[in-house]
Amino acid sequence: MVAFLKFGASWLLPPGIFIILMFVLTYRLTKLNRKLAYFVGAGTFIFYLLCTGIVADCFMGKLEHEYSPPENLEECGADVIVFLGGGAIKDVQDVDGEGGLTSSASSRLLTAVRIQRLLDVPIILSGGQLYSDSGEEAVIAGRILQSLDVPADKILLETKSINTTQNAVYSAEIIREKNFKRPLVVTSAFHMRRAVLNFSRQGLEIIPYPTNFTVPKKSKFHYISLRPQAAALLLNVTVMQEILRTFVTEITGK
Repeated sequence: MVAFLKFGASWLLPPGIFIILMFVLTYRLTKLNRKLAYFVGAGTFIFYLLCTGIVADCFMGKLEHEYSPPENLEECGADVIVFLGGGAIKDVQDVDGEGGLTSSASSRLLTAVRIQRLLDVPIILSGGQLYSDSGEEAVIAGRILQSLDVPADKILLETKSINTTQNAVYSAEIIREKNFKRPLVVTSAFHMRRAVLNFSRQGLEIIPYPTNFTVPKKSKFHYISLRPQAAALLLNVTVMQEILRTFVTEITGK
């Protein structure tokens, strides 16, 4: 009953209500311009599919599960952890100061600190300040790590990068300067393909540690996955952005 109510409610809220209105418009257009009606109807149907969980899970799942964490962390040989930032806000109050990480960055940092405690190796926090109202990711993450009792001498800050390419470039400089050999890179699962590409361009063979997963490896079909959701649309847009950005990196190296 709960699933049925959620399914019905999704058609009364955006984007569901807009999809219904567009299908109504398509029906009305069939009496005026059949070719235009087919075009509008096809576009609306594609948009509806992009708003469904079943399509989002399929596309995002293929991207997220391309890489798997090492089965045995203690035997993977990592001598440094590289945390790739995922967003920060500078003027919000946090437990131990001002400035916080976004949800994806917080998830990445949680994984990174757990690995650091297990391996007791240094951690490079990579991420600068992209916009005037965003915070310096590495600085904020460093403050959080110290509040979690990670020793200051185990924390290395890289504050110049504003994208994945620069994450790899500036982190690689620290890795070579400190003579690290086996960097373990922590980032969101959907972002790992692009991270591996950028670090490989710096001549580094990394140990991928994807985290912040959004879809399971295996999921069973339920009709609720056919309801239109803004969250599903966002996942599909994220997939398309990653594919485009990876393509640009492959072509331009940036």
